[in-house]
Amino acid sequence: MSQEISESFCEDIIKKYDKKKLKRPVYVIQEHHAKRLHWDLRFEFDNVLKSWALPKSPPITLGEKRLAVAVDDHPLEYALFEGTIPEGNYGAGQVKTWDIGTYDIKEKESKKIIFNINGKKLKGNYCLLHFRPAEKNWLFFKIKDGKKNSEKC
Repeated sequence: MSQEISESFCEDIIKKYDKKKLKRPVYVIQEHHAKRLHWDLRFEFDNVLKSWALPKSPPITLGEKRLAVAVDDHPLEYALFEGTIPEGNYGAGQVKTWDIGTYDIKEKESKKIIFNINGKKLKGNYCLLHFRPAEKNWLFFKIKDGKKNSEKC
């Protein structure tokens, strides 16, 4: 099995979905029933979706922290995808939208990004914090609104 989603599958997604239907910059979380249930956190950067896999459900309240493992970028159109990733592709299984909306960047450094998320479920300030430089591991958590560096983010 390939370590990434096949190029032809991505090309099919690009042909099927119109990114003009997205409010920009797009933020999306997709519930992904692959080998193991997880949630794919995606933010639009430089005309692609930067992506992280969350092994547990997304944090909704202050104090909840989630591991977020950086994964390959996806095309913008993927934010609209709901359906089945075919067997033989990395991540084979069902995908459905858990939350979608837009975001604003409050602060961006190489190891920390603070967002104001305007989703249907997630709203407010969230932080992605890279905590193992040689690895793909980040923490994703909600922070107090109105305070740029609260909760030691």
